[in-house]
Amino acid sequence: MSSESWPPKLKEWVARCLGQMTDSNREEAQAELKQVISESYTNKTLWTTDWDGLQLKSLAPKPPPVLSSYSNLKRKLNDGHATSNKKSKKSSVAKSSASSALDPNDVAALNRRAARFQREHEIERQKTSRQFSNQSPYSNFKSRSGTPAAYDADNPEANPNVPNWDRFTIVGTSQEIFKDYLRLTSEPKPEQIRPYRVLQETLNQLKKKWREKATYNWICSQFKSLRQDLTVQRIKNEFTVTVYEIHARMALEVGDMVEYNQCQAMLRNLYELGIPGKVQEFTAYRILMLLHGRNRSDLNLYVGQLTERQKVDPAVRHALGVQRAIAMGNYHALFDLYMNAPNMGAYIMDHFIDRERIRALMVMTKAYRTLQLSFVANELAFETPAMAREFLVEHRAGFFTNPNAPDAEAVIDCKPAGPQLTLIYEEKYRKVQIKGAV
Repeated sequence: MSSESWPPKLKEWVARCLGQMTDSNREEAQAELKQVISESYTNKTLWTTDWDGLQLKSLAPKPPPVLSSYSNLKRKLNDGHATSNKKSKKSSVAKSSASSALDPNDVAALNRRAARFQREHEIERQKTSRQFSNQSPYSNFKSRSGTPAAYDADNPEANPNVPNWDRFTIVGTSQEIFKDYLRLTSEPKPEQIRPYRVLQETLNQLKKKWREKATYNWICSQFKSLRQDLTVQRIKNEFTVTVYEIHARMALEVGDMVEYNQCQAMLRNLYELGIPGKVQEFTAYRILMLLHGRNRSDLNLYVGQLTERQKVDPAVRHALGVQRAIAMGNYHALFDLYMNAPNMGAYIMDHFIDRERIRALMVMTKAYRTLQLSFVANELAFETPAMAREFLVEHRAGFFTNPNAPDAEAVIDCKPAGPQLTLIYEEKYRKVQIKGAV
């Protein structure tokens, strides 16, 4: 059971429980936590349980111990006996220091304490007013200039693009269009961060550079820097979704699966927030990626959660068709779907199509004694018979009854090719490694 398939409420509850654990109750609480999740998963109630109202017994507040009269009497008697001069001195010093710390005449200490409680009360009051007031959540805040922050769609300081915005949210001031990506090693500074308006122009310029055939390494660095500025300023809106979707498509085009998986993971979080985007397109990509990784449990769970509206989308319907063809061993349908993949689905299928070609050849060499190379090339979606021959030779299965014949007339000898195909499948394709999988 993967945590990726957990509902958001369950994830929040687990994080809350982990934050309440201490060294004394951690082992007991973790065991109870695992048992509760396992039982809910077995009973198929992960999505119906009221996680906000659930309390672990091991984390429940325990009542203070009640001392008996005998214990109080015994403690008083023990306290009445002087143990040693050294201990008495220490006790007297501690009592004198404690009394001085709580001295009501120490006006400065009392003022500091009152100010601290006032700040805490002010923070709680602001949180409550933001949650329950019918007025704008930004009406009580002031901008950096000291004036009240008015609602303005182009101003990130007073913009619903920033969930849970408060006066401590960073707003960039840099006007640079292009900026190379550097990992943050300290607190970000506003003068190094580009504001929302500049980031919009940056995206437009990056799309133009990509059309002009700029190098992917430079484009990728710019997009990572753009994503970083969005994250630092907590901007989450349709523009953020567009940035991640465009970067994901570029990564697919060049085969950069590390960046693609990072974008895909972030897009799932943004879609769960209800921010619109190309949800169906990336749902199809998600299914194809799970097929690539052969993660059957997560795939079945993910497909089971799809709505009827999602299933009728052409891209999702295509991905489900690929899943069905692989599960049934219908390689004829599989390669037909590969040749007619919508959007950028073929770029993901490129990563596992060779594996499925080997599986198809294993079936074909068991069913036939000889096969025309041109037939195999057409059936397994090779562009030319020459590419099919190269594939067979590369996988040590290039056995032909007429090895000197041209590719259009070559005939595959299935008897010696079959065992080699089985061996190469076990060596090369039994285990799947996906770079950057999240």
